[in-house]
Amino acid sequence: MSQPSDSSGAALVELAKRARAASLSLATLPEAAKNAFLDRLAEALPQKREAILAANRRDLDAGAASGLSGALLDRLRLTDARLDAMVEGIRQVSALPDPVGTVLEERTHAKGFSIRKVRVPIGVVGIIYESRPNVTVDCAILCLKSGNATILRGGKEAFHTNTVLADVIRAALEKAGITPDAVQLVPTTDRAALNILLKLDDYIHCLIPRGGEGLIRFVAENARMPVIKHYKGVCNVYLDAAADPAMALAVTVNAKCQRPSVCNAAENLVVHRALLDTVLPAVARELRAQGVELRADEPARAALAAAGVEAAAAADEDYDTEYLDRILAVKTVAGVDEAIAFVNAHGSGHSDAIVTADRTTADSFLGGVDAAAVYWNVSTRFTDGFEFGLGAEIGISTDKLHARGPMGLNELTSYKFTIVGDGQIR
Repeated sequence: MSQPSDSSGAALVELAKRARAASLSLATLPEAAKNAFLDRLAEALPQKREAILAANRRDLDAGAASGLSGALLDRLRLTDARLDAMVEGIRQVSALPDPVGTVLEERTHAKGFSIRKVRVPIGVVGIIYESRPNVTVDCAILCLKSGNATILRGGKEAFHTNTVLADVIRAALEKAGITPDAVQLVPTTDRAALNILLKLDDYIHCLIPRGGEGLIRFVAENARMPVIKHYKGVCNVYLDAAADPAMALAVTVNAKCQRPSVCNAAENLVVHRALLDTVLPAVARELRAQGVELRADEPARAALAAAGVEAAAAADEDYDTEYLDRILAVKTVAGVDEAIAFVNAHGSGHSDAIVTADRTTADSFLGGVDAAAVYWNVSTRFTDGFEFGLGAEIGISTDKLHARGPMGLNELTSYKFTIVGDGQIR
């Protein structure tokens, strides 16, 4: 692997130092100043629409020429609708309350002084991501609103789009009177630069990698600072014996087909054996009509064959695979306990759903499945910061410390204790 020159390494260290300095000023930045930046950015993005989409077309053309998969090209692509959604996300974040300074707990010591546990920014948050240029905006606005400085290191496939978006962000910061060092884009996609960033724990307090499992594992295994991660999104939909047939079809098809290339799309369909000859064929026909390849265990495959629906034989590894494509693995179970055991064994702790009219069964699933988001009669596609009312998200964590699920403003804060007295001594 090629290494950057000393000057390149020095430049990255200097970038991180500037981010750290910016973070100290952001920690006490008034909410009005943060919102002024967000409002300016919401106005600026539509004004720069043509330049942003032109840069994105350049990245898409290069990605197609280099053989990027359809799933990655979909993640890379910006459209008018996706740009409008970014703007709406900015406006939602602007409308959300500033978490910094919120008193989480307060008590009075026996000697009369007060102890407060108060939300504070993390400091400098590094984002390492692939493909999705919307991450550039989502992470910048969430970090800024929560008082954090941001270092963005996007992938080479979105370099031109990310560069234009970062320029728009920094211009909006300057117009709002905030140092542009608050949001910085690493100006290279050289892997050696990533290796340097992973060692800058004196200046970067937290890393959030967003991308494929290989990238996330590399960051988690090599970083000196804490890493918030999810390795993959192997999400499951379980159709219980008491599932409403129309709801089972609607939830399953939406979870798989609405946008197959994202981490909250379903990869496994778990079916109660009582539904093999009734609900499953109807669901499978609609999935096949929408171009989904089915890979099923023998009981499900036999039932589908009898109903005239094609399905391949599932291998063991199919149930552990994040396809990000129109492929769905089907597993037959005898009941909710077996469904829970299967989900916990093969899911990735991201998002899992049960469809049932039986509350007792649903409660067992909701309590027993170990995932960041567990749904009853709702598609897994809603695991999203925007949909959860967070305005946007900086990522979806499948960790258990310190954040889990979609990470919004509150999850981008830590806390400190402030103690106020009148001369007490121990």
